[in-house]
Amino acid sequence: MKKNFVGYAVLAIALFLIALLRPYAFFYGVQRGSLYGLVALPLALILGIVGLLNLAHGEFLTLSLYMTYLLFNEWGMDPLSSPVLTVPLLLVVGLLIYKLVIERSLKTHHLNLLLLTFGVSIVMVESFNIWWTSRPRNIYVPYASTSVNIFGVYVGGYEFIYTIVVVLVLAGLLLFLKKTRLGQATYAVGQNPKGAAIVGINVKFVYAFVFSLAAGLVALAGALLSVRSSIFPHVGGPFTMKSFSLTAMAGLGNLPGIVLAGIVLGIAEEFVKSIPGYTGWADLVFFVVLIAAIVFRAFGRREG
Repeated sequence: MKKNFVGYAVLAIALFLIALLRPYAFFYGVQRGSLYGLVALPLALILGIVGLLNLAHGEFLTLSLYMTYLLFNEWGMDPLSSPVLTVPLLLVVGLLIYKLVIERSLKTHHLNLLLLTFGVSIVMVESFNIWWTSRPRNIYVPYASTSVNIFGVYVGGYEFIYTIVVVLVLAGLLLFLKKTRLGQATYAVGQNPKGAAIVGINVKFVYAFVFSLAAGLVALAGALLSVRSSIFPHVGGPFTMKSFSLTAMAGLGNLPGIVLAGIVLGIAEEFVKSIPGYTGWADLVFFVVLIAAIVFRAFGRREG
């Protein structure tokens, strides 16, 4: 316990020093890390409740980006209002994929499930290539280019919406899991599915609900990201790995820890980018932070 406290204290001091010495890196890192956390929370739900690592997670994000683009390009719908349609659509898509592909294989070996979701990922990517080709698409809205002054430092203002939304989503999930009957049933299934079934909880329904809910949350992230990222078939792929790694850093069921880990990762990446000549090393930071977090947690457990 004492070692954990020391570790968090060192982390807090490091973040404070980065904010003092590299304020741009700190603020942009918080923004980017909030996006990582927002995308990682749905994958963590599936992994923690269903016990499934969804390798098509990033492709759901890509699908939501294309849906947002179509609504903007064809109907003139603002990306920030598009979740009214994209979230329900992804809920349905997630439910269909779960029912048609995953549900029947849940009792098989974990490797089979990984191969299934990997196959879903490939099918989705190739479908994007067929329907939209590999040409990048972009959405331009004036408010996405605004800047704000924070203690004399001008940074992009739009990306702070990632931070606001991830806090709201996190709070909503925690309230849902702790204060509602369905949420408590979901938590119980995640802890012990056999025991939950014995006391009358419909485990199959909970699994389908969680997978569908995760797809809907990814649609929300996609709508927010759409105005700050090019849209192409492989854009969501890297988010799968980062989302899984954040879950590994924080531990299953630790939703606040996932958001914190995402912010730490984002700040670390932006700090390295801010050093002249080291921009290309930012991706390496991702793996260094991952290894450090896992080693730190391992030592904490051994000490406990």
